[in-house]
Order: sequence, then C-alpha cells, then structure tokens
Amino acid sequence: MRYIVMSGTSDSSKVINFLSEDENNYILATTVTDYGSKIAKSAGATEVISKALRKEDFINVIKEKNIDTLIDATHPFAAVATETAIESAEETGINYIRYERASTILPESDLIKKVSTFPEGALKAKELLGDNEKLMHLAGVMTLPEIVKEVDPKQIIVRVLPNTFSISKTQKTGIPASNIVAMQGTFSKEFNMSLMKEFNVKAVITKESGESGGSEEKINAAIELGLPVILVTRPVVEQIKNHTVVRSIDELKEVI
Repeated sequence: MRYIVMSGTSDSSKVINFLSEDENNYILATTVTDYGSKIAKSAGATEVISKALRKEDFINVIKEKNIDTLIDATHPFAAVATETAIESAEETGINYIRYERASTILPESDLIKKVSTFPEGALKAKELLGDNEKLMHLAGVMTLPEIVKEVDPKQIIVRVLPNTFSISKTQKTGIPASNIVAMQGTFSKEFNMSLMKEFNVKAVITKESGESGGSEEKINAAIELGLPVILVTRPVVEQIKNHTVVRSIDELKEVI
C-alpha cells in the first residue's frame, strides 16, 4: 500500500512506526517544519515533504506518487489542514482516515473557563489578570501572537519546544527570554504544579489537545493550585463526519 501520513504530532510517529512494520508499504510523510521532518524520518517514513501543502499540491502528490490512502494525524487544532486533506482525498477518490487523539477528560470545576478561539482566550486572560500578574501559556508557540494582542508580553510565561524555530518565534512576540521555558515532553501534574508555583502565575491558558498532549496534567495542576484555566476547545470539522475516524493503532489496524 502507498500512504500519505500528515505528520507533526506524537500520534503521527506512532502511525508511521506501525505502517513501516510492513516493508512493502510506501509512506510519504508531510510536515510543515524541518523538526517535524526529522521526527517523521526517524519514525520510519519512506519520504518526507516538509512544507505546507495547498489542496492542488496534495492532489498533485497523490497522483504522482500513486497514493491509496491518506492518514491525517495532524493536531486537533489544525482544522484548515484537515479540511484541505479531506477535499484532496475526495477529489482524487482515495481513502481518508482521521487519526484523532482521545479527548481530554475534564474535571468538574468552576475554574475552567471554556472559550472557542484564542482571541477569546486572550480577552478572558486580560479580564482575569491584575497589573503585573503572570499568565502561563501552555498552548503552543503558534498561538502566541493572538495572546500578546491583549496581554502584555512581559506578563506571559511560555513553555515551548527547545528548538530555534520555537524560541525565535516566541521572542518575536516581545516575550522576554527570562519568561521562556524551553522543554520537550508531556509533563506530570506535579511537575506542572512546580512550574506554576515557581513563576507565581495567576492563570493558565491551554488548549483541549487531548490525552497525548498532556492537557489533563496541565489542567489538574492548575486546579489543584486554585488557578483559573482558560481552555480553548477543539475546532469542529464538519466534513470528518463522512469519513473514518480512529483513536488508536488497534483501531487503525482494523480499518486498513
């Protein structure tokens, strides 16, 4: 079989690892960063395209590489990429499978403030913070520009991946180096609590990334400390309802 795997997440690495167990499979991974490209190659991808693809690009690649199945393992918040993938698969007549991480299990708490977009989240943060009080941003470097439109960058503590792209992107928003925590992983509730206490933050913003994104540990840490959590909920892609969705490698095995 010949696959495209839309990559850039820990879930996509699991998918590529699984598919590469069969030496007859051709696996073309797509990602938008050089860092993602390295991860996809190390997971076992046959070939990697490391740039953003428009619909016409996807269609051309599908035809040129004789792709049978497109597996979309992008982040739950990459709604535009998912919409593009679905349209490309439908127009070329190939199979589309969405590999979507399980949703976050949320505790019952009035401290959780749900919003549907990052601009809304920025306004909520501005409302919650007093002068010079700190916001801990645990929602990915690409969402920072929306937050600094409403919150003073000097009030934001941000945790990002320890690579040049993430750190330079953060610094361009005006966030001082002393407020940047560069670490890779998902972290325990206890570790998140320690970090929140160390920086004396008064609120946390994160997104409903799901089980493998460490959302539950972030949210539970904040709640245990009595901190409000601004939670940006997942976007809904209506077209997915017409296609196969799996949430584990075992489920993927059953459908391919």
